[in-house]
Amino acid sequence: MKKIILQVLCCLFAIAAISTTAQAQDSAEMVKEIAKPIMTFDKSMIDLGEVKRGEKRSFSYSFTNTGNADLDIDLITACDCTTTNQDDLRRRTFKPGESGILEVTFDSTEKEESETIDIDIILKQFDEEANMPFIEMLQYKFELIK
Repeated sequence: MKKIILQVLCCLFAIAAISTTAQAQDSAEMVKEIAKPIMTFDKSMIDLGEVKRGEKRSFSYSFTNTGNADLDIDLITACDCTTTNQDDLRRRTFKPGESGILEVTFDSTEKEESETIDIDIILKQFDEEANMPFIEMLQYKFELIK
């Protein structure tokens, strides 16, 4: 009888040890997941509507760092028809809870047809799971009037 009780106790201790180890790993992974910047935008797509060829349009995207790690912009890319205030944004570190505005100017001079334009924002912070920097994508579209 003592052997059976001893075996049951050993099994219970083994289960408890495995459970505790799994919980510790889950907690460590959770902390690792949580420690990252998250850019939350008021909108990710802007429709400029009808745009005459040669016309310039300015607009903006508001964002907030809703993560719990600093957010630093490394690069903002788009087509040659798009200019941004990336130099100003690259000089700043956005702490958790801080907001910023990406200002965009679109120049339709070289455009031949309606289009949707991508704006890629590459952060300095690295996404360990994806093995690459964090990247956000915004878009705007227009209907070209010749």
